[in-house]
Amino acid sequence: MMLEDGDFNEAVRDKIINQQVNAEYAAAKTGDDFFEIFDNMEDEYFKARAADIKDIADRLISCLEGSSAAELKEPSIIAAKELAPSETIQLDREKLLAFVTELGSSNSHTAILAKSMNLPAIIGIKVDKSQSGKLAIADGNSGRLIIDPDAATLEKYREIQKSEAEKQSLLKSLKGKPTVTKMGKKIMLYANIGKPSDLGAVLENDAEGIGLFRSEFLYLGAKDFPSEEEQFTAYKKAAETMAGKKVIIRTLDLGADKQADYFNLGKEENPAMGYRAIRICLDSPDIFKTQLRAIFRASAFGNVSVMYPMIISVDEIRQIKTIAAEVMKELKAEGIRFNENIEQGIMIETPAAVIISDELAKETDFFSIGTNDLAQYTLAIDRQNHKLEGINDPHHPALLRSIKTVAENARKAGIWVGICGELAADTSLTQTFVDYGINELSVSPSFVLPVRKAVREAQ
Repeated sequence: MMLEDGDFNEAVRDKIINQQVNAEYAAAKTGDDFFEIFDNMEDEYFKARAADIKDIADRLISCLEGSSAAELKEPSIIAAKELAPSETIQLDREKLLAFVTELGSSNSHTAILAKSMNLPAIIGIKVDKSQSGKLAIADGNSGRLIIDPDAATLEKYREIQKSEAEKQSLLKSLKGKPTVTKMGKKIMLYANIGKPSDLGAVLENDAEGIGLFRSEFLYLGAKDFPSEEEQFTAYKKAAETMAGKKVIIRTLDLGADKQADYFNLGKEENPAMGYRAIRICLDSPDIFKTQLRAIFRASAFGNVSVMYPMIISVDEIRQIKTIAAEVMKELKAEGIRFNENIEQGIMIETPAAVIISDELAKETDFFSIGTNDLAQYTLAIDRQNHKLEGINDPHHPALLRSIKTVAENARKAGIWVGICGELAADTSLTQTFVDYGINELSVSPSFVLPVRKAVREAQ
């Protein structure tokens, strides 16, 4: 919409014609001019759009130059004011060493993606363009970015790398070992993925299944709605690759900080609590049915389950069941194979879902607790706001009691319950989760073996 704005276009055209400059310069200068206009506005909402103007102008320049902002020519630490998930997912994983961003938080989706890629991510560091091209060390443990390190510092960090490699080697000895406590309780230990290319890391780290296939990244990485066949191919590949192990596919969870332009979701005052996830699906049954058809078809090729995000009511589950039944009826009529008894679960990530989890448990096959959003909504803390990082306590008693309540209600209803948020990888809480009766933990692939170690040491 901003690119189609008449004022913006006229300003670019005027510079090309009257100043006799090329299109790239005209776009850059117009972007700078509009940035300044928005940045000087008193209204905080419009002031915040200044960064959007700058981002759009930069992307336009990249298109005009025939280059891609996501192109990496050599192994690099990416430094930026902020990175959107849609930008992050396009970066070349083979050449990406670390993320450094000025804005965002450790709970943002970009930080979560960094964990799934097993990359250091440093948040809250002022980015200086003069540092571009210099040798640097990104220390994800301490949150330090060291520019032009001296020989002693380089040697120190090489030793740290060596030590970390040795720890990883010890963890690899846990491959093939059962994920059971000392008391013999089995915990299902799964991995979170965003796309089929993550499957290698799942197998490499010996996950027992996929507890969260974030299907929205198929949408974020596309220029238009992915077709049924495109989605089916991705889900089928996951099912076949896991060879009978569980593959839980979450229906698209777009909205908030995960935006796909072609959805035309529009701007919201409070997007985290707005039009997102299952709300979009129930409001757009054609999009929802296309995805369900792809998931159900893939269920004929492996142990596939489906789960639905951002549930707040029993009525939503019943609406979902009605649509799912319609899709199954269509597939049957077309003679297409699928698992008619496919397991269907829901995510518990709102206080509303926690409070009525006893009722929700009667309507579903399993619960998966999304602790990232559950913490955000329970603590009233925006997970993207780095200013609140200091009080964003993942061990807050209210959050832990919520998890315990959900586990108790799941057990009473005879369904299993897992955790697929970042808290699942917090090994300081592994014993607590075992005590609560959590049956499954799903983590980024690189955390599978450390969590297995923690479970095997738990009582």
